[in-house]
Amino acid sequence: MMNDTDTDIALRLAAWWESNARDLPWRFGRATAWGVLVSEVMSQQTQMSRVVPYWTAWMERWPDARALAAAPKAEVITAWGRLGYPRRALRLQECARTVAERYDGELPRTYDELVALPGVGDYTASAVMSFAFGERIAVIDTNIRRVLARAFRGEESLGGSASQVEREMARRLLPESDKVSVVWNQAVMELGATVCMAKAPLCESCPIAGQCAFLRNGRPGLGQRRTRPRQRFQGTDRQVRGLVLEALRGLPSGGTLERARVERLWEDRVQLDACVASLDDDGLVEMLPDGSLRLPE
Repeated sequence: MMNDTDTDIALRLAAWWESNARDLPWRFGRATAWGVLVSEVMSQQTQMSRVVPYWTAWMERWPDARALAAAPKAEVITAWGRLGYPRRALRLQECARTVAERYDGELPRTYDELVALPGVGDYTASAVMSFAFGERIAVIDTNIRRVLARAFRGEESLGGSASQVEREMARRLLPESDKVSVVWNQAVMELGATVCMAKAPLCESCPIAGQCAFLRNGRPGLGQRRTRPRQRFQGTDRQVRGLVLEALRGLPSGGTLERARVERLWEDRVQLDACVASLDDDGLVEMLPDGSLRLPE
């Protein structure tokens, strides 16, 4: 149950949200539930500014689950472009096929059914329940955890998996009203993304600075992380896999990338072959008998 301070923070955040929320195309009731789900999948580990043009083009091309379910894999992988972690594109298509076949093309409206869909975890299911269906449910992502830990516990959020304490706090602070709980989830998440950032929070612009226990405590451990430092990109398997997919996306529809061209993409042949094999295992490429590659049909 929320106390007076919690209620004051909720009211301030709601007012701030009304004036400062970014005008993203899937917000404010302008997208279907399926469109909201697509936005959440695309936004995983990807900056929102990069997601908007991809989401817009994607939804124009495949506006619902049935359309995506029927699309050729090669087109799906190509349309994913440089969003990163391209396996998500195929998982999203698997999700679309399940929705089309099992739910007649409409997203199910219960948490248990949503979380059972391919590629849909706790966060995505909760986000769809809240943002698309207006249900009262705690949405827990990195931004929300950081704001709640700082504002209410006066501690830095150290990352890693959400703890039971964090989940219980998120549920305790959730307003009782369905409509108000949706605004709360959106506002806390937006604050974490645009103001209460991990390394350089804009405390001078924060609508709840006067109530923030973290600021009052002197921002102890600011930026400290539990998780290991982010792996460099240069020279990693992610870079090599991206180079291969980028070369394939640049081919005409149905085209193949000859083995000689594949080998010119990366000097370390052992690493290159391992990355091609992993792309094949993930269903992102097809390896032909002569060693050439193509996107799956």
